[in-house]
Amino acid sequence: MAVKETFLDRLINLPVSDRTEGFIIGGILLVLGYLLAWLATSAFVRTMRFRLTAHQLLVWRRGIFYFLFLLFAISALHEMGFRISVLLGAAGVFTVAIGFASQTSASNLISGLFLIGEGSFSVGDTIQVGATQGEVMSIDLLSVKLRTPDNVFVRIPNESLIKSELRNLTRFAIRRIPITIGVAYREDIGKVRGVLLALADRHPLVLDEPAPQVTMQAFAPSSVDLQFTVWTRKETYSDVRDSMQEAIKRAFDEQGIEIPFPQISINSGEMNALPVVLQESGNRKTT
Repeated sequence: MAVKETFLDRLINLPVSDRTEGFIIGGILLVLGYLLAWLATSAFVRTMRFRLTAHQLLVWRRGIFYFLFLLFAISALHEMGFRISVLLGAAGVFTVAIGFASQTSASNLISGLFLIGEGSFSVGDTIQVGATQGEVMSIDLLSVKLRTPDNVFVRIPNESLIKSELRNLTRFAIRRIPITIGVAYREDIGKVRGVLLALADRHPLVLDEPAPQVTMQAFAPSSVDLQFTVWTRKETYSDVRDSMQEAIKRAFDEQGIEIPFPQISINSGEMNALPVVLQESGNRKTT
C-alpha cells in the first residue's frame, strides 16, 4: 500500500533517518548566525558612533544584523532539508501580491530610505512641515513622528516629507530672532534705534556676534516699520523672544516712544465755513 506524501515531505528532501541530524545542524547555524550578527553590529556601532547620528546607527545596525542572520537562516534551512527554491518562489509571489496591495506603503518606505540617507534632520530636532511644527520623536521607514509644542502627537508619512518644504529649526547652534516694530512718524528713528540696541546689549542671553541690528522695513499707513534682529542659542530662542518683546514695550513706555494703532484721516477737499445762527430773547444774530 503506497503511503501518501504530505506537503511537509515534499518540502523537505532529507530521508526520515537524516532529518534529526539536519535539524540539529540547522539549529546550530541559527544560534551561530545570531551571535555573529550581534558581534558584527556591535563592532560597527563602536567604530561609527562618532560619524553617524543615533538614528542612522540604529538603521545600519538593524540592516547589518538582519542581513547576516538571513544568510545563516538560509543555510540552516538548507541543512534541514528544506527546498529553498520552493520557499523563495512562495516568498516572491507573496511579495508581488503585497506590493500591488500597498503601493502607498512602498512609496513611503522608499522615501524613508532617502530621508535616512540624506540626514536632513535627526531625532530631537525641531522641524516645520507646512503648518505643523514639532520635535522629532522617531524616524521610521514609513513615517516620522513629531511632538508639537502643545504636546500633541503627529504622524507625517515619509512621502509627504519628500514632496514638501521642510525647515529644520534646530539644525544649527544659534538662531535669529526678528521682531517687527511700528513707531509713529513723528518719532526720532535714531533714538528708537539706540533704545533697541541698548536693550540687546543688556540682555544676558543675546549674542554679541552676530551683532544685533535695527533696519527700516517700510512706510506703513500708520507707522514706520522697523525690524529689530538679535541672535541667541537655539535652546533659549523662545525665552529670549518673549523677554525681549516685553522689554521693548517697557522701554518705549519709559522713553515716551509711541507704537501707533491703525488710523485713517478723511479729507473731502476744500470746504466753506457753515453759518452759525444764535438766538437770544427773540433777537436773531447771524455769525
